[in-house]
Formats: sequence, structure tokens, C-alpha cells
Amino acid sequence: MRIVHVVDSMEMGGAEMLVWQMCRLQREQGHTPAVFGVSVLGTLGEAMRNEGFAVQPNVGRHLPDSTRNFFRIFKESRPDIVHIHNPTPTIYAAMAARLAGVPSIVSTRHSLVAPPHDRMAELKYAVAARFCDWIVGICDATVNNLKGMHNLPQRKIVRVYNGAVQLPRMPRENWPPKAGFTLLYVGRLEPVKNHAHLLNAFHGALSSIPSLQLWMVGDGSQRAMLEALAKELEIVRQVKFWGQQLDVAPFFSAADSFIMSSKSEGLPVSLLQAFSLGMPAIVTDVGGMAEVVRVAEAGFTVSATDRAEMTAAIVRMAESDSTRAEFSKNGERAFVAHFTLKAMVEAYMDLYERAPRRAHMRSRSQGDGPSSPA
Repeated sequence: MRIVHVVDSMEMGGAEMLVWQMCRLQREQGHTPAVFGVSVLGTLGEAMRNEGFAVQPNVGRHLPDSTRNFFRIFKESRPDIVHIHNPTPTIYAAMAARLAGVPSIVSTRHSLVAPPHDRMAELKYAVAARFCDWIVGICDATVNNLKGMHNLPQRKIVRVYNGAVQLPRMPRENWPPKAGFTLLYVGRLEPVKNHAHLLNAFHGALSSIPSLQLWMVGDGSQRAMLEALAKELEIVRQVKFWGQQLDVAPFFSAADSFIMSSKSEGLPVSLLQAFSLGMPAIVTDVGGMAEVVRVAEAGFTVSATDRAEMTAAIVRMAESDSTRAEFSKNGERAFVAHFTLKAMVEAYMDLYERAPRRAHMRSRSQGDGPSSPA
């Protein structure tokens, strides 16, 4: 099958990493995936091109241009599937795909609709999503959020849990320098991730366990502010900002617990990567990450506003070997059962095939008669 993924860009991010991994597996399965970005190519786009994938950025900065460009692209390339990721690409590409006669159109919402809501953008998304065969939430929280926010056909809204590649466990000689119990955050440094809350909670935990370390892997608009806050809290020796990293396996292999402090969150790939290596987690009680940590029984969920609660969870995680061992076993088991990349791609392939127009075309090609599409 010719599968087109449409994204904002291929800059570093969880959804973008997921698209890269999906394309790899889909190509291994004999399909021909390609990526089209509304805006810039990005770091991951460059990496994908180096692996031989077709990646085209800058399809259009404005809605009329983008819709017209996507229509032309789809009409000329005649993809079997258009899989759109997140609201803006859905607004720009969904109608174009339907008008171009694409048999199967899927839109995945990788995050929750967090306040403050952009009402005009959400209205545009709701209109565009109606051109899709399936509207996917990546966890129950996202599905419920979609159903509550938009007057969309309920039969179209489905859940497909995010999946991830099993990370390799790196040998100790490949680890970053480490001393003491180490917490690991992997993701963007943006306001919604609530990192000031994390740094303040970590500062509180140091009074009980002075040897603690915190690794921040990622980059973003908040980095300078967070580095200044670490200096103000006098924790610069205990907090290391590693910046953007393509290879995160050494950090996951070396660290002792994953931690994420977001105010709003879907289901981050970095959490699933932690599960793949049996790493216990401390996450705020929001969105899909809290959902799967509770289901997997693989860590603590804490308030996104109560610093003392996160501090207590850090201390408890660091001090209880038996608790960490139980969380580790549970997390690894849950990953294998529910959160592999293969399971996620298989679920999407099933949705691709069950789109009414594609099912109708397949039926006609197999000589099953002139039944009408749903």
C-alpha cells in the first residue's frame, strides 16, 4: 500500500518520532510510506531522508495554499491511505484527501485539548475531521476528550494506544556519567510540561536524599528559564540538561526512574520507552500517561499542582527497592502486552482496511459484486 503520513513538521517530538518508527515498520512490511509536512523538514525529517524515505516539507503555510497543494499531491500520487497526525494537518489535508478520492483517511489526535481552548481552531478541526474515516485518540483520556469537545460522529472515534520500539539495554560503558539515584525526563521543554513544578519538587527531595540526580533530555523554549531556575534553587550540580538527543537508549539504560510533570498530556512515547526497559515512573495525574501507569501498576501518579506530593513520590521511589522492582516487572509486562510498535501498527492497518471506501474497492476488485460503500 502507498501510505502518506501528514504532519506539522518532522522536528523532534513524540508524535514525530512515532511517525518515523511507523514508517520504518510499514516499509519492512512491504508498504511504501511517505511523509508530507505542513512546515519545516526538521531533524527527524533529515534523518528519514538519510534512510531513503520520501519526506516533503513546506506544503503550505496558509489554509488555501495547503489544501490546494495537498489536493494536487494526492491526485497525482494516488495514495491508498492518508494518515494525518494532529489538528493543523487535519485542517489542511483531510478535505483535500477526500476530494482527491483517497480510499482511506485517518486522523490521529496525539494530545488532549488543553485549556485555554482556541475555539476557532477547534471548530476548523471538527469540520475537517468529518472528512476522515476514523478519528483516533491515543488513549481513553484522548478519546473521551474528543467526544466531549466536538460534535463528531461517535462511530468514527476509536482508540489506538501509542506504541514504541523496545529500547536496547546499553552496556555500562555507554552510559552517561552517573552518581546517585537518577530521575530521567525525556521530551520537549515547553510550558505545558510544567518543568518548574518538577524542579521545585526535586529540590524538596534533595533534603532527604542529597545524592539524587535529575537528567533533562530534550530542548525547547523553556530551557533558558529552567536553567536559570536550577541556578536560583542551587541545584545546578544535581540537574543536568542534555539537550536534544536522537539516541536516548543510554539515558534510559542508566537512569533509575522516569518522571514527567505535565499539566496536560496524551500518551508520551518516552513513557513507553521507559516501560520497555522496566523503568518505574512518576507522572502527574493527567491524560493517558496517568491512565497507563495505573493500568500497568508501574509507578506513582501525583498531583500536577501539589509539589509536596511529587517530592514524597520521588523519595519513596528512591528509598524502596522492593517497590521499584514490582513497578519494573509490571511495566515491562504491560509494554509487551499492549504498547509495542507492532501492536500499534497492526491496529492502524486494520483501520486502514476497514475504511468504507477502501473495503468497497477491495470487494469490487475481488469480484464480490457492486455493493455500495457505507
